[in-house]
Amino acid sequence: MNLDGRDLDRIIGMAWEDRTPFEAIEFQFGLPEKEVIKLMRRNLKRKSFNLWRKRVNSGVSQKHLKKRNPEINRFKCTRQRAISQNKISKR
Repeated sequence: MNLDGRDLDRIIGMAWEDRTPFEAIEFQFGLPEKEVIKLMRRNLKRKSFNLWRKRVNSGVSQKHLKKRNPEINRFKCTRQRAISQNKISKR
């Protein structure tokens, strides 16, 4: 998959956020969890990647929908502007 710099930055940002599940990244960019992990490994420093993986696999992160509170049934904050698949609405 060819990603431009903006998409790459957005995916890394979403992956870095604890509350953004992998399913949201897959929905918007078509990258499953394994591909996101590979992308993060290639684009982060080794120590940063190791810290990220440790955090994702801990109980703190909600990167997996199974770990999330069942009352949270959305990908984005209610105050965030609408996101339609890969297009973020302009301000």
